[in-house]
Amino acid sequence: MRLFFSETLRKLRTEKGLSQQELADKMYVTRSTVVRWETGSRLPDAAMISRISEALSVDVNLLLSVAAQSDGCPNVIMVDDRKLILSGGLPILEKVMPNAEIMGFTNATDAIEYAKSNRVSLAFLDIELRNTSGLDLCRALLEINPRTNVVYLTAYSEYAFDAWSTGASGFMLKPITAQGVLEQLKKLRYPFWTGGDGA
Repeated sequence: MRLFFSETLRKLRTEKGLSQQELADKMYVTRSTVVRWETGSRLPDAAMISRISEALSVDVNLLLSVAAQSDGCPNVIMVDDRKLILSGGLPILEKVMPNAEIMGFTNATDAIEYAKSNRVSLAFLDIELRNTSGLDLCRALLEINPRTNVVYLTAYSEYAFDAWSTGASGFMLKPITAQGVLEQLKKLRYPFWTGGDGA
């Protein structure tokens, strides 16, 4: 049975003998922020989890792991205008992230429409898409959900500098590999439970 972040945080805080207000004071956040974490209505990002680990003197990896498992079944998308890339990449993503709902798209418009009605945890985006740029698609996805992790896929390493300026979590050169995906999962800004060995 998975431990949920809210339950874990409450347990660790009470073991340290801290009230919600005292934890909030140590972290320079409001008590209502701690309440939201402990009721499960809000999940802190990786940077805030690191601050929680310092405030409670607990291993940050424990908190990150529990937070990842609290995210449920994540939605992961891959957007590439070449069907061959999608047909080769999607099975790799499914193997590495067996707990995720994996969807592929050949155009940005369909991906955006999907993101509007489904909370996307991770998006693998080709940088050179027909009629648009993966960089613009990244911005659109982050506008819909700022907690979407974006990893760029490209055959051209010279795009790396532009890619970082968009708020992406990572950058992978094609072809996509299981090992490459596992490495990217370790670097996500907003980690989530994948169900795989690299989770």
